[in-house]
Amino acid sequence: MAQQRITSPNDTAQPHDGERFALLDQVNSPADLKAFDTAQLAQLSDEVRQFMIQSVAKTGGHLGAGLGVVELSVALHAVFDAPRDKIIWDVGHQAYPHKILTGRKDRMDSLRQGGGLSGFTKRSESPCDPFGAGHSSTSISAALGMAVARDLQGEDNDVIAVIGDGAMSAGMAYEAMNNAGVQKSNMIVILNDNDMSIAKPVGAMSRYLTNIVSSTPYRRMREMGKKITGALPGPIRHATKRLEEGARVAMGGGSLFEELGFYYIGPVDGHDVENLTQILRNVKERNHSHNGPVLIHVLTQKGKGYAPAENADDYMHGVKQFDVETGKAPRSAPSASAPAPAPSYTSVFAQELLRLARADDTIAAITAAMPSGTGLDKFEEEFPERCFDVGIAEQHAVTFAAGLAAEGIKPFVAIYSTFLQRAYDQIVHDVAIQNLPVRFAIDRAGLVGADGATHAGSFDTAYMACLPNMVLMAPADEAELVHMTATAAAYDDGPIALRYPRGNGTGSPLPEQGDILPIGKGRIVQQGTDVALLSYGTRLEECQKAAQILSEEHGLSVTIADARFAKPLDTAMIEDLAQNHRAMITIEEGSACGFGALVLGHLNQQGLLNNRVKLRQMHLPDVFQDHDTPYNQYDYAKLNAAHIIENVLDLTQ
Repeated sequence: MAQQRITSPNDTAQPHDGERFALLDQVNSPADLKAFDTAQLAQLSDEVRQFMIQSVAKTGGHLGAGLGVVELSVALHAVFDAPRDKIIWDVGHQAYPHKILTGRKDRMDSLRQGGGLSGFTKRSESPCDPFGAGHSSTSISAALGMAVARDLQGEDNDVIAVIGDGAMSAGMAYEAMNNAGVQKSNMIVILNDNDMSIAKPVGAMSRYLTNIVSSTPYRRMREMGKKITGALPGPIRHATKRLEEGARVAMGGGSLFEELGFYYIGPVDGHDVENLTQILRNVKERNHSHNGPVLIHVLTQKGKGYAPAENADDYMHGVKQFDVETGKAPRSAPSASAPAPAPSYTSVFAQELLRLARADDTIAAITAAMPSGTGLDKFEEEFPERCFDVGIAEQHAVTFAAGLAAEGIKPFVAIYSTFLQRAYDQIVHDVAIQNLPVRFAIDRAGLVGADGATHAGSFDTAYMACLPNMVLMAPADEAELVHMTATAAAYDDGPIALRYPRGNGTGSPLPEQGDILPIGKGRIVQQGTDVALLSYGTRLEECQKAAQILSEEHGLSVTIADARFAKPLDTAMIEDLAQNHRAMITIEEGSACGFGALVLGHLNQQGLLNNRVKLRQMHLPDVFQDHDTPYNQYDYAKLNAAHIIENVLDLTQ
């Protein structure tokens, strides 16, 4: 049966609620795929694709990458035996088809919702997820660890790492491959090349040749040839080896992977489920009689089979809810009374950086594979020679910025808080120790909603504040972000970082240009006499809500202070708050050991921890919070206005 393909909104029926899928309805575990023939696997691929489009249209999520690996997912589960065989998806947002085929299709309408399925692979969610993958480029390392553990325990299961959607741009993947080539444990790496950046599209001849190269007869003939050539003189033996490898390279490339110790197969058409299953069966058979890692180079099309995704610049990589027929977000009825949404913090940062760069040609911007997510796509359009997307290589991004700074350029490194964790050694050794003026724009600080624990920016204040020479800022609103971006640009005495959250601002009026703030100085937003609320970051709005209720309903006079800086602290302001109020609370959108701990430590050193003032810290709980709406996440964290009120009343009554 020919595989059906969604080519346009008009020529193919779209999935609807309650639609039955002839084959997918029979799949409740990967074992159910073993009963299907090749034609049925092609039909199943089409049904999985349609089901995935329908599901993501309701929930939002990552669409394009998953659409590209539908046939690969079907082929993997048709050949291998999950969960006994370990299949690791990297990055995890490719794994939606895998989730559908591994007993979770009935829960796909809960994807990225509170209490529902994660948008990534997650060990606690299914035994078919052997390794969690929220960040990228970890799969080969994890797979090698599992393969070695299997060998040590005398087992014989297969281990497969599926790496792609940019994940091969990170150095960690090559570190793992280098080790795997030496270790020589049986494992399979599938390189999902979904932008055709490594090889050209393949045709019938290439398909034929790669099937031959992966087959048992070819492998046996190759091993026999090795034994024969092993008896030849050295120069002839090496020449013969190069000739054989050269022939396979001519068939489809792979010399780099061969040099790293992998048996290379490919490129392979990732949308030909018949060929994929045959190649995977060949490799599975090989692995039970031969030691060493194999790399299968698979070419896929991101957004495959759904015209709106295929035609989008980003292949609908990440989407909100959308209409299946058009691929566009549903439009709500216009309301004359509804205010225009405030701009996002990301866009405010990007616009101010652009303004500064127009006046200062030494300002440069660096991102690690997230130009649109960090707002630097606009910077790149205007200043392409000063904008650098280094790929999924945060470590390189930071040291590259250090090199720029050492030669008089003003680099802004715009990286999500959770991804910046990957470059910590470089922040310490290459930036902080050398006191180089690298500017860190830490996006997605705090909790991030549907992306969950792997993407939450919980720890940057704690892990940056302990570094000598570092300056840390956090704006209370988008106007403050403008000022802090300008302050970072003007600061040349060492590294400086500003953190800001995901989502829209408060609606605060934006200044035409940012003011340069005095380093280490906070501000008093509202003066009171009973209680001091000391906010670091965008919880200031919740402090203002709480202060109003405390005044109107409980008769308490509340001071609200905006710290602005976690390092250096405004010690004079903090000491004044502690000495002149009955109670004092610090509030932040970060983990323990962050801003509040710095304040507490300073007051302790000054001998101000006494019975005169009652102190309390409010920060994120000491857990990894699951995905939910941002409001629900902060409610769980007890960082909303109601919780501030509870803490104030507990300290004052």
